[in-house]
This record gives sequence, structure tokens and C-alpha cells, in this order.
Amino acid sequence: MKVIKHCSQTLPTTATGFLVGMDSLSTLQVTNSFPFPTLDLPPSDGHHDNNAASNLAAAAPRAKTNAAYQVEMIKKLREVNVDANNVGWYTSANLGNFVNSNMIDNQYYYQKDLNERTVALVHDVSRSSQGSLSLRAFRLSPAFMAANKEGKFTTESLQKSNLRYQDILQELPLQIHNSHLLTSYLHTLNPTPPSSSQQPPSLKTLSTAPSPLSPNLSSLTLSIDPLLAQTSDLLLESIEAHHTELNNHQYYHRQLAREQAKITAWQQKRKTENVSRALAKQTPLPEDEWTRLFKLPQEPNRLEVLLNSRQVEQYARQVDGFTAGVTAKMFAVRSTLVPMGKGEF
Repeated sequence: MKVIKHCSQTLPTTATGFLVGMDSLSTLQVTNSFPFPTLDLPPSDGHHDNNAASNLAAAAPRAKTNAAYQVEMIKKLREVNVDANNVGWYTSANLGNFVNSNMIDNQYYYQKDLNERTVALVHDVSRSSQGSLSLRAFRLSPAFMAANKEGKFTTESLQKSNLRYQDILQELPLQIHNSHLLTSYLHTLNPTPPSSSQQPPSLKTLSTAPSPLSPNLSSLTLSIDPLLAQTSDLLLESIEAHHTELNNHQYYHRQLAREQAKITAWQQKRKTENVSRALAKQTPLPEDEWTRLFKLPQEPNRLEVLLNSRQVEQYARQVDGFTAGVTAKMFAVRSTLVPMGKGEF
């Protein structure tokens, strides 16, 4: 509840915090959470820069000041005999836009420096606002941890490690348990919906909200999910970003081919000169001088391409999830919406 409340209050700015709990055998139990302190940015042109605030909040888990803050909080919790083991961190997301460099760097910092079993808890505020809680747990794969430790994401290194964009994150099964106090409160609620045969005594009774545990018929609506259009726009933006990265990589190959052609021509010319000098009984010129005269372009980092590919897959799965429910309901009521011809069932 604390994670959900913090993420909802800071929307659209990214919310981050750390998780405490205990590691029991093969189960990682999260029992408490605390948000990271945020810094107020000075106003720019009369308003705050939301992008700068989001980037600052997204990088908070690996900041040195917040590391000291975690140590101090864990020390206070141990004094009152509360589970005080650092088990990970959490972040907010908007329609699944959590696959980025900040998220990867934060989780790499936690798994490398703190504990390899730490997790990243992602709460999607926009999807949760539609009535279905979106809370997912992720951890970096061992293959990606090894590749990120080397710091080389070139085409050659990716081919050797056989690292794909599907291998970056590992999603872990998640079970949510209510506290005993919340369970006791739910048992005090009246689960019986009001009878439709009873006449309301007054107009005020009609305006009162039904019981929280009453059946909800809103799931039977045939309208398209309002988040589908926003997710489609984000999907197109990710595809464009992926296309831009591919263009940069193709430009690098064109530049490399031009430089290699120049080097080959220079080497052929130098060999011809050395043959002429040998016939004239002169000292041959060095043939490795091209390393000083020519500079090969540096290959761009392929990590952004992997992250964009993983983000496109995330958006595509969300679009499929949004349309699956509506499509099933459309087929269920097809006979009432579309007149059927003879011989059709």
C-alpha cells in the first residue's frame, strides 16, 4: 500500500524507494518500503522541468546520499527489531515505460554491490487506475550481468555471449499478502449486495455507494480500453527510436567501410613505394604508419538497441492484452451486433 500510494502521489514524476524484508530460503519477503528523499529543482522559465525531475528521481537509488539514507534507516529499524534487510528497490511506471538505462543501472548497482538476489518492483500507475493492480518484480539475468560488467556491448561481444534483448530482465513470480489488520477490516465489510426488490426509502439512499465487495458490472462493457491509444503512441515512439539507433549503426558501418578503403589504398601505395625504394637500394618506409594517419570510427553502444527492443516487446504485449478482452466480448455478442446470413451459426 505504501508503494502504491507513493507512486500515485508523484505521478507523472518517477517515484523510487527501497524495500526491506528478509530472504527466507528461496523466497524473498518484502515487509516494508521507504521512499527516497527528493530534491526540489529551481524553477526554469517559471515552471519546473518535469523531465529533469523524473531523471533525478529515477537515478536516486544509486545516489551516494541515498545510500547513506538507506544505511541510517536500516539501522533505525534494527533498533526496534523490525525486518531490516535490503531486498531491493521499487519504481513507478506509466503504461509500462520502465525499460530504460536508469532502471538497468539501478538494478545492476543493487545486484552487484548489495545482494545478487535483490529485485526491482515496478508499479504501473496508469494500468492500476483501471481497476487491475499492476505490480511486477524483475531481476537482471546472469548473462546480462556478466556482459554489463565488461562494459562492452558491441556486435562482436553480443555474438560471443549470445545475448538477446529477451535475456536482459527476468520476471519473477509475485504473491501479495494482506496484513492481518487489513484482513480483519475486510471481514467487517458487508459482502451482501442490496436487494433489487427492496424499494429505496429516499433519494439519498440511491446516491450512496454500494458495498466495496458488491459485484461490478463495468467489466462487461464493450468500449475500447482508453489506454490503448496511449500505448499505441508509445509503441510508435519506441519503434522510431529503435529505427534511429539502427540508422546510426548503419552510418557507422558506412564510415568504417570508407576508412578501411582509404587504409587499403594507402597500404597498396606504400608497398609500391617500398618496392621502388628496394630497387633503388634505399631504406623501406614503415608500413604500419597508417595507424597514426587514419582513425577508425568507434562502434556505437548496442545496449540502447537492446533496451528499445525490450521496450517495444513490452508495449506490444500491453496492446495485445488491451485488445484481447474486448475482442472476446465482441465475438460473444456478435450475433446481436451483426446480422447473420443463412447457413451461418
